[in-house]
Amino acid sequence: MMSGAATREPGLLKPAVLWLLLLAPLFFSTYGLATWVTAQRADVGSLVFDWERHMPFWAWSIVPYWSIDLLYGFSLLLPNSRLELKRHALRLLTAQVIAVSCFLLWPLRFTFSRPELDGVFGWLFDVLAGFDKPFNQAPSLHIALLVVLWTCYARHTQGVWRWLVHGWFALIGVSVLTTYQHHFIDVPTGALAGWLCVWLWPLDRPGMLHSLRLARDRQRWRLALRYALGAAAFTVLAWSCGGAWLWLLWPALALLLVALNYALFDAQGFQKGADGRLGSATRWLLAPYLAAAWINSRWWTKAHPQPDEVVDNVWLGRIPTPGELQDSPFSAVVDLCAELSLDGRHLPYRCVPVLDLTAPTPEQCREAAQAIERLREQGPLLVCCALGYSRSATAIAAWLLSTGRAASVDAAIVQIRRARPHIVLHPAHRQALEALSTAAEPAHDH
Repeated sequence: MMSGAATREPGLLKPAVLWLLLLAPLFFSTYGLATWVTAQRADVGSLVFDWERHMPFWAWSIVPYWSIDLLYGFSLLLPNSRLELKRHALRLLTAQVIAVSCFLLWPLRFTFSRPELDGVFGWLFDVLAGFDKPFNQAPSLHIALLVVLWTCYARHTQGVWRWLVHGWFALIGVSVLTTYQHHFIDVPTGALAGWLCVWLWPLDRPGMLHSLRLARDRQRWRLALRYALGAAAFTVLAWSCGGAWLWLLWPALALLLVALNYALFDAQGFQKGADGRLGSATRWLLAPYLAAAWINSRWWTKAHPQPDEVVDNVWLGRIPTPGELQDSPFSAVVDLCAELSLDGRHLPYRCVPVLDLTAPTPEQCREAAQAIERLREQGPLLVCCALGYSRSATAIAAWLLSTGRAASVDAAIVQIRRARPHIVLHPAHRQALEALSTAAEPAHDH
């Protein structure tokens, strides 16, 4: 069953066909060009693990392998709006650009020989061999497109149809290995390329390339440099050691993207939704970093995991797990954490995402204070960030100031510290609060 049909914009067939007329020739021409250029080179190597020699050859898997061509074309008919259609087409185009660029910069060769075949399967392999040569390997364009298409089809199906989509796309993913088209290294690199395309062109916010803004805060640049150095260290270690160490390229990419968030994209780069959950692309691309961030949040708060009431049923604490939130007395949440998910679909929730280890801006302080004042009427309110020590403490201080519950920044900090002694507010946090304090008018008289 297709979902979202009732809200479909009219007149989408023509732009969908126009996109297909652009993308299809571009696909075959650039892919063929990369193959031809690589075939002229004498220095094309390969990257094969020993265990891959035991990979079975399944002739029938050429069917799901070929099916991605049909799914590619029909996917342009699925979007319900011009914006969604444009973003989906840009994802497909970006996958092409990334993969072909990699094929030209560091080409690899497939080394296994396929058995002789006849019948329908043999014919399909012959047609494929007429166009696809044993080059254009990592990242697998087939897998990159699979990720983009899979997210599109999954978004527009539900129930049993969605499960069928999952099953068929999983078969396509396996088929790149069982048709002897790709070595293993091509698969995870292709998946990361595909998720990068989804991340670059989200559906619920401006494209990431439109969000480029050089950071003006020195702290953000210092953190960006640290994460970039971490990415470089993982990359050097991966290439130096090889083998299973190549998996370190995943945390290297994650740290590089985090560095770009601090330097260019701000909290928008984590793509945390209005419901508190990170986007699928963020979860996949940044998985190593997100796991470390989550462990860090639990480690630093292990001695004091519980939230603390500051005043008037407003509580300060670390970001809760779904189980912790379900078992808690809280009726609403204000979340200052940009990098960790919180499922806010089942209660009044507001996210004002702020990058870790940075201070909220005066505008963010004001926005958080207004959210706190509004949502506390729902009942006990949790204000949280990763640890519940800095970003969320600043938000409560801003609320205390804006509502007249504290006469000064120092008085607000003292009041919060009485409830939660280990809060950490640096001069940058105080500066944002001072700017808010001088401009804000009390919302209530006390």
